[in-house]
Amino acid sequence: MQSSVARQIPQETAAPVQLARVTRLRIRPAARPAPRQWGAGLAASLLPPALVGLAVLIVWELATNGPGATLPPPSAVWRDSAELILRPFYVHGTQDVGLGWRVLTSLERVLYGFGLAAVTGVLLGAIIGQSIWLMRGLDPFFQVLRTVPPLAWLPISLAAFMDNRPAAIFVIFITAIWPILINTAAGVRNIPADYRNVARVLRLGQVEFFFRIMVPAAAPYIFSGLRIGIGLSWLAIVAAEMLTGGVGIGFFIWDAWNSSRLTDIIVALVYIGLVGLLLDRLVAVTGRLVTRGAGGV
Repeated sequence: MQSSVARQIPQETAAPVQLARVTRLRIRPAARPAPRQWGAGLAASLLPPALVGLAVLIVWELATNGPGATLPPPSAVWRDSAELILRPFYVHGTQDVGLGWRVLTSLERVLYGFGLAAVTGVLLGAIIGQSIWLMRGLDPFFQVLRTVPPLAWLPISLAAFMDNRPAAIFVIFITAIWPILINTAAGVRNIPADYRNVARVLRLGQVEFFFRIMVPAAAPYIFSGLRIGIGLSWLAIVAAEMLTGGVGIGFFIWDAWNSSRLTDIIVALVYIGLVGLLLDRLVAVTGRLVTRGAGGV
């Protein structure tokens, strides 16, 4: 009897094993797009903006090329400010440097201010998001403070730090922290209850729960706040540098206005827009990598 049972066990367990082998998925790597398809996709992405930009330049040239125009046409911008466009990293003196160096100076301040805002906002948002009473008590103050314009903080920061550089960094910090903090707190509040139950079953500590459960689950909210924060940081530094001076891109615009160099201002505005676009795309790509394509970024 025992021998017959022993012979039946392998036969009974063989069917599930064979079924598992049959139902096992074989994932093949996705085929790489052909060069023609890649070129068509690139053209579809670049051609519409190029055509719109060309149309804007033509309309701008026609509208400002008359005798009564107060703004320079694109041809005048190219003629008078070609060096700023073609040589962004020239150095002719302490204050006479290219827009590339000025942008890097402004980006350094943004890096410090936004980095502090990101770390502080995520940590405080994670703490506040775990308590409904903290959310209800602090949310009105957050909503009030986040509506204060960046330049309104500048006199207070100058009085507190007595130096232009830390004052500008503080303006960036206080401007960027609110969307990061609010979005992080909202993301933590929306973590599914099943995730918290799993953490209790596994007996995860606070540090493990933060990195293994909270951050991945709230990542779409966090990176949405980071995208808003990086945009506000770039706006804040340009506005603050107009008043604090230095070699940043903001002070360059103010100095060009005082010297009636409108073409230089237009070139600087293009630089500011392109850098802002790159910063936004950088945070967005980082968010997609962290969240693995989850929604919200």
